[in-house]
Amino acid sequence: MLDWHDVNSAHMETLLVLIDVGSFEAAAAHLGISTSAVSQRIKAMEKQAGRVLVQRTNPVGLTDAGEVIIQAARRMALLRAEMDAQLGGKIDRVPLAVAVNADSLATWFRPVLWAAARWENVALQLRLEDEAHTLALLRRGDVLGAVTREHAPVSGCEVEVLGSMRYLAVATADLRSAYSTSEGVDWARMPALRFGPNDALQDADLEGRLDPAVRPRRRVSHVPSSEAFVEATCAGLGWSLLPEQQAHPLLASGEVVRLDDHVVEVPLYWQRWRLESPTLDVLSAAVVGAAEQLER
Repeated sequence: MLDWHDVNSAHMETLLVLIDVGSFEAAAAHLGISTSAVSQRIKAMEKQAGRVLVQRTNPVGLTDAGEVIIQAARRMALLRAEMDAQLGGKIDRVPLAVAVNADSLATWFRPVLWAAARWENVALQLRLEDEAHTLALLRRGDVLGAVTREHAPVSGCEVEVLGSMRYLAVATADLRSAYSTSEGVDWARMPALRFGPNDALQDADLEGRLDPAVRPRRRVSHVPSSEAFVEATCAGLGWSLLPEQQAHPLLASGEVVRLDDHVVEVPLYWQRWRLESPTLDVLSAAVVGAAEQLER
């Protein structure tokens, strides 16, 4: 069993850096020590814990025991950094890590960036991931808070309702015309856009539009950038589900048209560590405040 009173702070910092950068070589370069020194520190922690903590993969991963330790390590690091800041230091080695999906970052989440610009001694570190998968980063201890679809709290975390993002099915008028049928749109054949391999929103939406016996034969393009995703939609590369905030100006200008009247609603929640941290409290207040523009 690992005794926190006996943990070497340099070893703990090495573990945090290793998981953040993904390899022993990169961790060595970040810390200014040799790769073998990184390996020795991790092995010393594993010996002290009595179990393997780090999976030697590319990038490195954490075992179940490692996830427990990294969560505790990040909590300790944040509290220590806040103490240093109150004593006149700077939070420069412990960024405020947040997991957020690309659509949120491109729309309602942006006021958080403006708020963070006024916070002293805080370095904001955003991790982009689909809202259905951000919680994995929180469970692993990679982030302090996450925008997620999941309302059930992760162990050791608390949850707040943010609201729902509303998505509209849109495409260029030419694309809609090319795939129009007497019943509306040929969803099985119309080219489509997805943000990436973890973007299952459109597939889930299609289940309600297609006959289960019909197999989609469409071309699907992946565009992993919110701005480029919108541009690809306007270029006619495929139809897409766009957040209302992005779709409305394009509909008003005629760059895209709606494919039907259906609205996809995705409920979002804010999950954060249950920790008495002024920095985390300020972050949570900013996120919840920014989310006031979402549907409730």
